[in-house]
Amino acid sequence: MDSLDYKILNILKQNARKKASDISKEIHLSVSTVIERIRKLENSGIIESYTIITNEHQIGNDLTALMEVSLAHPRFNELFIEKIMEHPNIISCYYLTGEFDYMVKITCRSSEHLEQIHKWIKNQRGVRSTRTHFVLRNVKNIYTSLPEPVDSAGA
Repeated sequence: MDSLDYKILNILKQNARKKASDISKEIHLSVSTVIERIRKLENSGIIESYTIITNEHQIGNDLTALMEVSLAHPRFNELFIEKIMEHPNIISCYYLTGEFDYMVKITCRSSEHLEQIHKWIKNQRGVRSTRTHFVLRNVKNIYTSLPEPVDSAGA
């Protein structure tokens, strides 16, 4: 990847629907070159997918919670991951170091709905303990960070 690829990624990060012709004007490359670079970024797996970001409140998910989950033994990891992948209200899951094994992010309609999800998680085989944090406000959520390109002349 070079600095032009980083520029393309930053533009697509802001708006994944931006036309190649608009990107080409912004970074001073031909449209065909921009399209070719985007395809290479997709084929190499750097760009994994394109998605939408919804306003959780406007679609009815008025509550966001972060739940730490501790498993009784590592042998339960794969089963836990399989179950978490199935649940539509669990929008991210991170494997951690420290006291807890996983951090799951949950969006749901209400505290009653969260209680149902909490019970569901607690009932998963191997779950030893949980700790839940209610999100009061989303301060920053950028989904992807892009490092600065390495300058080959300065390296």
